[in-house]
Amino acid sequence: MNCFPQLAARFREVLLDGTFIANTNYYAQLHDSSLALANTKVGSLNTIALLAQHIHYYINGVKQVFEGGPLVIEDRYSFDFPPMTTQEQWDTFLQVFWKDAATFEELVQQLPEEKLSLPFVEIKYGSYYRNIDAMIEHCYYHLGQIVLIKKLLQDKA
Repeated sequence: MNCFPQLAARFREVLLDGTFIANTNYYAQLHDSSLALANTKVGSLNTIALLAQHIHYYINGVKQVFEGGPLVIEDRYSFDFPPMTTQEQWDTFLQVFWKDAATFEELVQQLPEEKLSLPFVEIKYGSYYRNIDAMIEHCYYHLGQIVLIKKLLQDKA
């Protein structure tokens, strides 16, 4: 059985419209948030904006591979982003984030079953299945951080 459609649905759930695992998703947490909130520091934690950009960095990088391009992302650059200074920049980023997430989901749905256990770019990165599953887990990990940071900021207000 081809499990790519199930993986695509799980990815969509965490990013765009699901509530099954965390009772929320990135879209629900971020779509109407202000840049001021997204940029607010809580102690030594990353900001919501930085966490969102970090997740988008990986989604976009893996999406490019699914579209036939090279893997050009590197962990060491996954938190290196210029600061956003206007609400317009934040809103534009979010629109790109949602678009890339939807495209990623569509591309995963279209993957043929025979790619499931094939190496993702290079054997050292594991299989396509492992990379997509890890992406979902990575997204949930940082979604939890975003939810907690928002709660801490709302408690301060």
